[in-house]
Amino acid sequence: MRTKRILLILLALAMILLAAGCGQKDTAANNNTDTTPKAPIADGVYSADFKTDSTMFHVNEAYKGKGTLTVKDGRMVIHVTLASKSIVNLFPGTAEDAQKDGAKLLQPTTDSVKYSDGTTDEAYGFDIEVPFLNDEFDCAILGSKGKWYDHKVSVSNPELLK
Repeated sequence: MRTKRILLILLALAMILLAAGCGQKDTAANNNTDTTPKAPIADGVYSADFKTDSTMFHVNEAYKGKGTLTVKDGRMVIHVTLASKSIVNLFPGTAEDAQKDGAKLLQPTTDSVKYSDGTTDEAYGFDIEVPFLNDEFDCAILGSKGKWYDHKVSVSNPELLK
Protein backbone atom coordinates (compact mmCIF):
# COMPACT_ATOMS: atom_id res chain seq x y z
CA MET A 1 0.00 0.00 0.00
CA ARG A 2 2.80 2.33 0.95
CA THR A 3 4.63 1.51 -2.30
CA LYS A 4 1.53 2.36 -4.36
CA ARG A 5 1.19 5.69 -2.59
CA ILE A 6 4.86 6.55 -3.29
CA LEU A 7 4.44 5.54 -6.94
CA LEU A 8 1.31 7.70 -7.26
CA ILE A 9 3.10 10.66 -5.69
CA LEU A 10 6.09 10.19 -8.03
CA LEU A 11 3.78 9.86 -11.03
CA ALA A 12 1.91 13.04 -10.05
CA LEU A 13 5.22 14.87 -9.56
CA ALA A 14 6.43 13.72 -13.00
CA MET A 15 3.21 14.95 -14.62
CA ILE A 16 3.54 18.33 -12.92
CA LEU A 17 7.13 18.67 -14.14
CA LEU A 18 6.14 17.70 -17.68
CA ALA A 19 3.26 20.17 -17.68
CA ALA A 20 5.53 22.95 -16.42
CA GLY A 21 8.06 22.15 -19.13
CA CYS A 22 5.38 22.37 -21.83
CA GLY A 23 4.57 25.92 -20.79
CA GLN A 24 8.12 27.18 -21.28
CA LYS A 25 8.86 29.23 -24.35
CA ASP A 26 11.44 28.32 -26.93
CA THR A 27 13.86 31.20 -26.43
CA ALA A 28 15.62 30.60 -29.75
CA ALA A 29 12.33 31.04 -31.60
CA ASN A 30 11.34 34.07 -29.53
CA ASN A 31 14.50 36.16 -29.92
CA ASN A 32 12.81 37.99 -32.81
CA THR A 33 10.65 40.61 -31.09
CA ASP A 34 9.28 42.10 -34.34
CA THR A 35 5.53 41.50 -34.31
CA THR A 36 4.84 43.54 -37.46
CA PRO A 37 3.07 41.38 -40.04
CA LYS A 38 5.08 40.82 -43.20
CA ALA A 39 3.78 42.40 -46.40
CA PRO A 40 1.99 40.10 -48.85
CA ILE A 41 3.68 41.92 -51.76
CA ALA A 42 7.30 42.40 -52.78
CA ASP A 43 9.42 45.38 -51.76
CA GLY A 44 8.80 48.36 -54.02
CA VAL A 45 6.78 51.53 -54.50
CA TYR A 46 3.12 51.18 -55.44
CA SER A 47 0.09 53.31 -56.11
CA ALA A 48 -2.78 52.04 -53.92
CA ASP A 49 -6.38 52.92 -53.08
CA PHE A 50 -6.84 54.56 -49.66
CA LYS A 51 -10.44 54.51 -48.44
CA THR A 52 -11.95 55.88 -45.26
CA ASP A 53 -15.38 55.77 -43.65
CA SER A 54 -15.65 59.58 -43.72
CA THR A 55 -16.29 62.40 -46.14
CA MET A 56 -14.20 64.70 -43.92
CA PHE A 57 -11.13 62.42 -43.77
CA HIS A 58 -10.09 61.46 -47.29
CA VAL A 59 -7.37 61.70 -49.91
CA ASN A 60 -7.08 65.01 -51.73
CA GLU A 61 -9.21 65.04 -54.90
CA ALA A 62 -6.11 65.65 -57.05
CA TYR A 63 -4.89 62.13 -56.13
CA LYS A 64 -8.16 60.37 -57.04
CA GLY A 65 -8.34 58.29 -53.86
CA LYS A 66 -4.79 56.98 -54.15
CA GLY A 67 -1.69 57.11 -51.99
CA THR A 68 1.89 55.98 -52.44
CA LEU A 69 2.49 52.61 -50.76
CA THR A 70 6.13 51.83 -49.99
CA VAL A 71 7.04 48.27 -49.08
CA LYS A 72 10.48 47.70 -47.61
CA ASP A 73 11.73 44.69 -45.66
CA GLY A 74 8.17 43.40 -45.34
CA ARG A 75 6.83 46.65 -43.83
CA MET A 76 4.12 48.65 -45.63
CA VAL A 77 3.67 52.42 -45.25
CA ILE A 78 1.29 54.51 -47.33
CA HIS A 79 1.71 58.25 -47.84
CA VAL A 80 -1.59 60.04 -48.36
CA THR A 81 -2.14 63.70 -49.04
CA LEU A 82 -5.34 64.89 -47.42
CA ALA A 83 -7.78 67.54 -48.60
CA SER A 84 -6.57 70.34 -46.30
CA LYS A 85 -4.61 71.16 -43.16
CA SER A 86 -7.57 70.68 -40.80
CA ILE A 87 -6.39 67.23 -39.63
CA VAL A 88 -3.31 67.92 -37.52
CA ASN A 89 -2.35 64.42 -36.25
CA LEU A 90 -3.15 60.81 -36.97
CA PHE A 91 -2.78 57.75 -34.79
CA PRO A 92 -2.71 54.15 -35.99
CA GLY A 93 -5.35 52.86 -33.60
CA THR A 94 -8.31 54.23 -31.69
CA ALA A 95 -8.96 57.75 -30.43
CA GLU A 96 -8.91 56.41 -26.87
CA ASP A 97 -5.42 54.94 -27.35
CA ALA A 98 -4.19 58.11 -29.08
CA GLN A 99 -4.82 60.08 -25.90
CA LYS A 100 -2.80 57.80 -23.63
CA ASP A 101 0.62 58.77 -22.30
CA GLY A 102 3.36 57.70 -24.68
CA ALA A 103 1.11 57.35 -27.75
CA LYS A 104 3.19 57.92 -30.89
CA LEU A 105 1.21 60.37 -32.99
CA LEU A 106 1.87 60.68 -36.70
CA GLN A 107 3.07 64.16 -37.62
CA PRO A 108 1.98 65.74 -40.89
CA THR A 109 4.10 66.69 -43.85
CA THR A 110 3.19 69.76 -45.88
CA ASP A 111 2.51 68.54 -49.40
CA SER A 112 2.20 70.69 -52.50
CA VAL A 113 -0.88 69.74 -54.52
CA LYS A 114 -1.27 70.53 -58.21
CA TYR A 115 -4.85 70.39 -59.48
CA SER A 116 -5.94 69.55 -63.02
CA ASP A 117 -6.76 73.23 -63.71
CA GLY A 118 -3.12 74.14 -63.00
CA THR A 119 -3.67 75.73 -59.60
CA THR A 120 -1.61 74.64 -56.61
CA ASP A 121 -2.25 74.48 -52.90
CA GLU A 122 -0.76 73.00 -49.74
CA ALA A 123 -2.32 70.23 -47.68
CA TYR A 124 -1.16 67.90 -44.94
CA GLY A 125 0.05 64.42 -45.76
CA PHE A 126 0.73 61.48 -43.48
CA ASP A 127 2.80 58.29 -43.57
CA ILE A 128 0.57 55.55 -42.18
CA GLU A 129 1.80 52.05 -41.40
CA VAL A 130 -0.42 49.51 -43.13
CA PRO A 131 -0.86 46.29 -41.12
CA PHE A 132 -2.57 44.44 -43.99
CA LEU A 133 -4.17 44.99 -47.38
CA ASN A 134 -7.81 44.77 -48.43
CA ASP A 135 -9.34 45.02 -44.96
CA GLU A 136 -10.22 47.87 -42.59
CA PHE A 137 -8.04 48.96 -39.70
CA ASP A 138 -8.36 51.69 -37.05
CA CYS A 139 -6.96 55.16 -37.64
CA ALA A 140 -7.81 58.04 -35.31
CA ILE A 141 -7.57 61.66 -36.41
CA LEU A 142 -7.09 64.86 -34.43
CA GLY A 143 -8.88 67.85 -35.90
CA SER A 144 -7.75 71.44 -35.66
CA LYS A 145 -10.29 71.98 -32.86
CA GLY A 146 -8.45 69.49 -30.61
CA LYS A 147 -10.94 66.60 -30.73
CA TRP A 148 -10.03 63.00 -31.61
CA TYR A 149 -12.23 60.95 -33.94
CA ASP A 150 -12.25 57.21 -34.66
CA HIS A 151 -12.20 56.04 -38.27
CA LYS A 152 -11.75 52.89 -40.29
CA VAL A 153 -9.42 52.95 -43.28
CA SER A 154 -8.31 50.41 -45.85
CA VAL A 155 -5.58 50.08 -48.43
CA SER A 156 -6.12 47.97 -51.53
CA ASN A 157 -5.28 47.45 -55.21
CA PRO A 158 -1.51 48.09 -55.11
CA GLU A 159 0.03 48.72 -58.54
CA LEU A 160 3.81 48.68 -58.82
CA LEU A 161 5.29 52.07 -59.85
CA LYS A 162 9.03 51.39 -59.73
